[in-house]
Amino acid sequence: MSAPEFKNVTAVAKANVYFEGKVVSHTILLGDGAKKTLGLIYPGEFHFGTDAPERMDIVAGACRVRLDGSSEWKDYGSGSFFLVPGKSGFDISVASGIAEYVCSFE
Repeated sequence: MSAPEFKNVTAVAKANVYFEGKVVSHTILLGDGAKKTLGLIYPGEFHFGTDAPERMDIVAGACRVRLDGSSEWKDYGSGSFFLVPGKSGFDISVASGIAEYVCSFE
């Protein structure tokens, strides 16, 4: 699967920087009003909270994810995705390299 491409979008130039630069994303706004973030996750383990439900597509690299309320870590690589319920969160871990993602907000 090739990485997704988005046409006719508005890109927000200001980056979203988390965990001292170990997670960085940029927001894009699609013509239909949908919002996505395109980001990079460097090695480490991080926790994110959610307001709205999210779909995280991994477009390059690999990571492990544990949803809030679960003790189980699951592996995700390029071409896979996971869903995060609204008003919850998840732990994400990258062992090496960089995981690249597209986050879609429901």
